[in-house]
Amino acid sequence: MDSRPVGMFDSGVGGLSVAGAFGELAPAERVIYFADTAYFPYGPRPAAEVRKRAFAITHRLLRDDVKLIVVACNTASAAAIVELRKAFPVPFVGMVPGLKPAAAGSRGKHVVILATPGTIEGGLFTRVLEEFGREARVDTVAGHGLAEAVEAGLAAAPETVASVRDLLAGPVRAGADTVVLGCTHYTFLRPALLAAYPALQVIDTNGAVARRAAQVLCEADLLAPAGRPGGLDLIVSGDAVAFRRTAVSL
Repeated sequence: MDSRPVGMFDSGVGGLSVAGAFGELAPAERVIYFADTAYFPYGPRPAAEVRKRAFAITHRLLRDDVKLIVVACNTASAAAIVELRKAFPVPFVGMVPGLKPAAAGSRGKHVVILATPGTIEGGLFTRVLEEFGREARVDTVAGHGLAEAVEAGLAAAPETVASVRDLLAGPVRAGADTVVLGCTHYTFLRPALLAAYPALQVIDTNGAVARRAAQVLCEADLLAPAGRPGGLDLIVSGDAVAFRRTAVSL
C-alpha cells in the first residue's frame, strides 16, 4: 500500500475527463492535476517545446512525491512519453488515439481520427496507424480551434457545433461511421458531435487510460489503502480562476 499521490497533467481542462474516470475506478487515490494553461494549447506547438514542458511539469509533480504520472494529453504523449520513461524513475501512462477499437467496431470499416496537429504528426500516432490502420480506411482531421473552444467553456455553443460539422463533413460524406477523439479536450465535444452527426460512433481512450493507470498501481503494489478518502488537487500554471470556471461548466 502506498498513500502517495498520483500525478496527472494536460495543457488545460481536457485531462479532467481522464481524472474523472480514474477517480471512479480508484476513489482512494489522491490526484495532483497540473493544468498547463500558461502554455495552452499544446497542439500547434513544436514537439520539442511540448517535450520541454512535459519535463518541467514532471519535475514539479515529483516535488510532491507522486508515485505514478498520467500524461492525460495525446499531444504531450506523442511528443514526450518515450523520453519521460527513460529519464524518470516513476511509471508513466500515456494517451494513444483509439484506432484499434474503432477499426474493430466500425460497421463500414471507415474511421476518421479527429486530433491536434501535434498528435497527427507525432511518431506515436504513426506507429499506431501502421499497426492498426490496415484494418479500416482511416482519415485524419486536424481539429483546429476545437480545444480552444472547450477551454473557453464553449463546448456546447452553436458555433462549436458548426465547426465540428464542417470539419467532419468530408469524411462522413465519404462513408466514415466512426470518429476517434485524439485529444482529451474533445471528449467534452461528444454532445456537439452527436448533434451534428447523430449516427456517428464516438470513440475515446480516457476510460482505457484510467483503467491502465489503476492496473499499473495494482501491479506495482502502489495502491492507496482502501477506505482512504481520495481527491483532486489542482496546480494551474496560468489563470486559475478561468480554469476553474470552465471546469465547473463541463
